[in-house]
Amino acid sequence: MECDHKCLIKVLRGEVLETPPIWLMRQAGRYLPEYKQTRLQAGGFLDLVYNPALATEVTLQPIRRYGFDAAILFSDILVVPQAMGQKLWFEEGEGPRLAPPLLNTDLAVLVPDRDLLSPIYQTLSTLRLELPPEVSLIGFAGSPWTIATYMVMGRGSKDHAEARTLAYRDPDRFQTLIDNIIAMTLHYLCAQIEAGAEVVMLFDSWAGVLPPKQFERWVTLPNQVLVAALGQSHPHIPVICFPRGAGENLQAFVETVVPSGIALDERVDLVVALKVIPEHMAIQGNLDQLALVAGGQALADGVQHIKAAMRGRPHIFNLGHGIVPQTPSDHVAQLVQLVKGTR
Repeated sequence: MECDHKCLIKVLRGEVLETPPIWLMRQAGRYLPEYKQTRLQAGGFLDLVYNPALATEVTLQPIRRYGFDAAILFSDILVVPQAMGQKLWFEEGEGPRLAPPLLNTDLAVLVPDRDLLSPIYQTLSTLRLELPPEVSLIGFAGSPWTIATYMVMGRGSKDHAEARTLAYRDPDRFQTLIDNIIAMTLHYLCAQIEAGAEVVMLFDSWAGVLPPKQFERWVTLPNQVLVAALGQSHPHIPVICFPRGAGENLQAFVETVVPSGIALDERVDLVVALKVIPEHMAIQGNLDQLALVAGGQALADGVQHIKAAMRGRPHIFNLGHGIVPQTPSDHVAQLVQLVKGTR
């Protein structure tokens, strides 16, 4: 394949590189002054997501500034429930809202509109042309459980009690919701690949709130379905899974889902994780994002620990979660230099 020379793709195919590729979750975001300027130009957040020219610009900004080895599409996981028929908007300072909440609403009221996603595919097509030839292009979606938590509550939550309660109280109805999310997500990721994505990533940001049996049903099995389906339709495209907070469920997850790469959050002990993750499977992560905020010796120590632990394994350097807005931009430059061995 034409992208096989790219370092991120090599690692996702199981190759061990002396210098790991690096990209960061939320690398296009509010910590960058150029992003803030473009965001003002766009107006609202969703205006930025659905404007291919501006979404392309903010995706490219961290590549120009830091020389990351991958660019990740600038978008949001909640475009999927919007395409499924929920109204989506963002309250300033409070986060996303979806209507109607599905806790007590029949799923039949939702009228899907897949055409809403077309501008996102246009962004990917433009990025594929404008990215440097050595930089990989990552598409993404939220995993079904995480998407369902927002759809049921109509907003974010600390403990996702509404979605968890619905899954216990009416598992058949909740399974129908999960199945509908799987179908839309598969369509969305396949279209991203056809538009130019060379890697896709599934974010299960709220996987860690579930006990083991529920984790297996609502996190592991839906991700398995998606990874297997993508393997059938696009066998050359690597898939990275991020079951954040998986904890002791991690081994069963990687053995059942079998992604090309597994992203680990900052709470995972790499020594423990290496014992349960197959040697050929790429590991992505897992620097604490607050070590990046701190910079200096804390950052240098964190990078050294991860690089030492991952020696001899296929590794993609990343954070344990996304860059936080208060991150000094020069600390990100320091991180790249530390990973690349230039300081």
